Amino acid sequence: MPVIGVPVSSGYGAGGGGKAALYTMLQSCSVLSVVNIDAGFVAGAYAARIANMLAKARRKE
Repeated sequence: MPVIGVPVSSGYGAGGGGKAALYTMLQSCSVLSVVNIDAGFVAGAYAARIANMLAKARRKE
């Protein structure tokens, strides 16, 4: 399953405007797509692209 990480600029601790969350996601060892800080719209567009690609592949089967 695709996982899309969306770091946010608000939160707890010394997040540094979302940089701590962004760096953590980028350095993780999991299969993860990371978008920029507070880029929820971009994450949604990427999820739609993945869904469209899967639907197209299923139609070919």
